[in-house]
Amino acid sequence: MKRTNASAPAGFILLGFSDQPHLEMVLFLVVSVIYILTLMGNTAIILVSYFSPKLHTPMYFFLSNLSFLDLCFTTSIVPQMLWNLKGPDKTISYTGCMIQLYVALGLGSTECVLLTVMAYDRFNAICRPLHYGVIMHPKLLQQLAALAWISGFAESTVQTILIFRLPLCSHHMVDDLMCQEPALIKIACVNTTFLENELSIALVLYVVLPLGLILVSYGCIARTVLRIKSAEGRRKAFGTCGSHLIVVVLFFGTIISVYIQPKSKYTGNYSKFLTLFYTVVTPSLNPLIYTLRNKEFKWALSRLVGRDSS
Repeated sequence: MKRTNASAPAGFILLGFSDQPHLEMVLFLVVSVIYILTLMGNTAIILVSYFSPKLHTPMYFFLSNLSFLDLCFTTSIVPQMLWNLKGPDKTISYTGCMIQLYVALGLGSTECVLLTVMAYDRFNAICRPLHYGVIMHPKLLQQLAALAWISGFAESTVQTILIFRLPLCSHHMVDDLMCQEPALIKIACVNTTFLENELSIALVLYVVLPLGLILVSYGCIARTVLRIKSAEGRRKAFGTCGSHLIVVVLFFGTIISVYIQPKSKYTGNYSKFLTLFYTVVTPSLNPLIYTLRNKEFKWALSRLVGRDSS
């Protein structure tokens, strides 16, 4: 394959499902509906958590951060994805691709750290209930949230610079629905071993390590909950953590499937459907998972919409 010249290319072609136009039509409708639900659900969580004094707790502070993150994450990806799905034009500008990669990587890395922080919050709530209010004070909450956002975009800055310094092949065809690292690495016309090794280090720091810390936290939580003699007490304790654990499994499971696999396997529709799942479906499920069985949130929502609540 031919290399490009030293100047930046005019843009990229996101192939997506361009060989299956009927599937694209279906996906356009499905993604549009899910995107609207995502905007509504996550916005509702932010507004209810902000306007309801009863929800001014560490858990809802971090949940509001997660909802805001999901709003930004889907908005950085889905509009361009819908544009490419609805017609024959599959292009994205060089600058647009760079911005999309930077924002998506930054928000994805931030979510990895934020989910770890949320697990730490649940650990303190269940394993150290008497000291919870002292440990999770407002200043610490702000510091932990800032740590998640700053570390996430610091990692994204490094990755994006390295990716777009690569000499790219002249066809500029990205076999994916969006600009993300595995697909962009594939169209490089140089040896990418260094970049792949750097990506592996980033995955250890932002995926493997956070997931390990989350599992350790839940191991301690499970041990503490099993010591509770009351079945009702155990049910309530597991209930406060179950929603977060489901989100962790969905998010980290798809991230690992996309990024931690041999480069030769990053082909075909399998990886594209995984991309759809963690960029479109997962952010829409988070509001349902966190609020569907949450009586506290339902009560606050009913108060805000003017309903009489017992």
